[in-house]
Amino acid sequence: MAHAPQIRIPATYIRGGTSKGVFFRLKDLPEAAQVPGVARDALLMRVIGSPDPYGKQIDGMGGATSSTSKTVIVAKSSRPDHDVDYLFGQVSIDRAFVDWSGNCGNLSAAVGPFAISGGLIDPDRVPDNGIAIVRIWQANIGKTIIAHVPMTNGAVQETGDFELDGVTFPAAEVQLEFMDPAAEEEGAEGAMFPTGNVVDDLDVPGVGTLKATMINAGIPTIFVNADAIGYTGTELQDAINSDDAALKKFETIRAHGALRMGLIKNLDEIAKRQHTPKVAFVAWPTAYAASSGKRVDAGDVDLLVRAMSMGKLHHAMMGTAAVAIATAAAIPGTLVNLAAGGGERNAVRFGHPSGTLRVGAEATQANGEWTVKKAVMSRSARVLMEGWVRVPSE
Repeated sequence: MAHAPQIRIPATYIRGGTSKGVFFRLKDLPEAAQVPGVARDALLMRVIGSPDPYGKQIDGMGGATSSTSKTVIVAKSSRPDHDVDYLFGQVSIDRAFVDWSGNCGNLSAAVGPFAISGGLIDPDRVPDNGIAIVRIWQANIGKTIIAHVPMTNGAVQETGDFELDGVTFPAAEVQLEFMDPAAEEEGAEGAMFPTGNVVDDLDVPGVGTLKATMINAGIPTIFVNADAIGYTGTELQDAINSDDAALKKFETIRAHGALRMGLIKNLDEIAKRQHTPKVAFVAWPTAYAASSGKRVDAGDVDLLVRAMSMGKLHHAMMGTAAVAIATAAAIPGTLVNLAAGGGERNAVRFGHPSGTLRVGAEATQANGEWTVKKAVMSRSARVLMEGWVRVPSE
């Protein structure tokens, strides 16, 4: 029997921060996929190579990790004082599911460069040389991101000497400002601390009662102390990802934290919400060897943080979780702040499995409520391939 040929769609494969994803301009997608729904999800899953019961995504662009099973859709923005709308889809590896519940902070670094190169930015706003300011509306969470994109001779500068632990080669620095990063999540009513407390007692069956900081900033995140769950904060991926009991424990913590934060109404709903919330554990500074073999001394960092993403320990740190870390560190009394030594601080350097990262945020308190105007961090981005991605027409 005859089979229909594949269709091809303009796409760009980009590394942003410590993640990789397939980027599309909204107008380039097939008409049925230009709006949210089944057709869009099916297309993106087929592009990435999901669902894959083998867990490898061999027949697609995905890399079989949470950091590489990602898609981005960018369009000109109709919102005042914004240049583009950015929508992020986290594609499940082994299930037929695209999670639209949160942002990817790492790929946020690539949105500005992609938008400039793709002709989505008013040319009057892009200097031939210097820094282009790209105003991004993050459509998943309804927040503004300001990207500072270096330009050289009329083109986005991608090469440079900025080094980012978790990325092998240096590149050009892209500074990101996450404006008013407290996430507006359904059920949380936009509260930075949905429970009203900077630290809560979280009852987790089979684990115990844990001290937890549950925060909506960058991405909803549940922070617990490493020693309370049997860790030191120096762990690398294999120590956790090869331990099925540990993975189940973290998923149980995540489910009960999500319920307490008002992100789900019952525990069964957590299976449909793989991307958010995140679970992270913190510890006082301790020397360790990063995954590259690089030594991180206790004096190099203010605290240690390890974070789970899509059911696995992340190889470095998610950008959105870094925003949560920066925000929580700036607020006295949170577990993140206490692990960093407590007190007032507007920046921290934390150790993660691949090395270290510096992030900053400024917090203010009024009428008992904490607010953060913006969180700041630097990433880099580089186009890996551009052209067309092909998928079967069905």
